[in-house]
Amino acid sequence: MSPDALRAFFRMGVWVTIVALILVVTVPRESAEFVVSICSLGVGVALISVVLLVQRLLR
Repeated sequence: MSPDALRAFFRMGVWVTIVALILVVTVPRESAEFVVSICSLGVGVALISVVLLVQRLLR
């Protein structure tokens, strides 16, 4: 995988994670949006983790 693609996926993961963290803090806990924000946070962290793992394996 090209370094540019990994960088793009990493940036997407960071963006999703930051936005999800902001929403987790601001959305009421009883709402459905809170659950979606937690899931988005997990997806963002997973994406960052996969990108870092692939980068390590390709070195």
